Amino acid sequence: MMDGGVTVVTNPIVNVRLTSTISSFEAQRRFNRGISIAELKGKLEMVVGAPASCMDLELFSVSDKFLQKLDDNEALLGSYPVDDDCRIHVIDRSGGQMGEFTDVSKVEKLEISDDAYGKRTDTARHFIMKQRVGRINEEEMAKKKAEHTAREEEQKAAADAISVGSRCQVQVLGQPTKLGTVMYVGTADFKPGYWVGVKYDEPLGKHDGTVEGKKYFECENKYGAFVKPVNVIVGDFPEEDYGLDEM
Repeated sequence: MMDGGVTVVTNPIVNVRLTSTISSFEAQRRFNRGISIAELKGKLEMVVGAPASCMDLELFSVSDKFLQKLDDNEALLGSYPVDDDCRIHVIDRSGGQMGEFTDVSKVEKLEISDDAYGKRTDTARHFIMKQRVGRINEEEMAKKKAEHTAREEEQKAAADAISVGSRCQVQVLGQPTKLGTVMYVGTADFKPGYWVGVKYDEPLGKHDGTVEGKKYFECENKYGAFVKPVNVIVGDFPEEDYGLDEM
């Protein structure tokens, strides 16, 4: 207080609401009261999208009651009764229409055929399909591994039930039944898994017990063969019964 008078200190920054004739959205901005109306229009140009030279500004109160036009470009914003939460309405005289900048139907779109889109490797569809194929491959690999393990366990169980020296009958799909003697049971170097080396009663085999240079058992040439354990039936099979029981 000086000389009986009262000095009022006003915040140099004012927070106002903004609306316009070309948008249905309301924004909030902070402006310095010391800028001119012409400078204010320049700042509003970036907010509402209307050219500053085609703007008319109207000031509304906090309760949205019309107060007056901001029509003096040289006047300072603070010279008008602008308070926090007042509304400045921008009227665009350039011909802009409501929703002009939010109507996506007017945006030029890149159109591509479904076939051409499907061939591209930089799309969301390609990424999704790649992920899906990856999962399918993983599932398929897991399934095959499980099946392989099951077969190996089946072969091992069958091999454990076969003893060297036992008489046996060999049944292979598409071939006649063969009788012989078990000469070898176990794994081999020529192929993975479990194998049974058999000396047939007749020359219906493939070798003399030697495969790829390694001797697994002794027999005459063409009498020896290796078969899977599940194809071997152990029993009391006399040699004279050979060839009578065919598949």
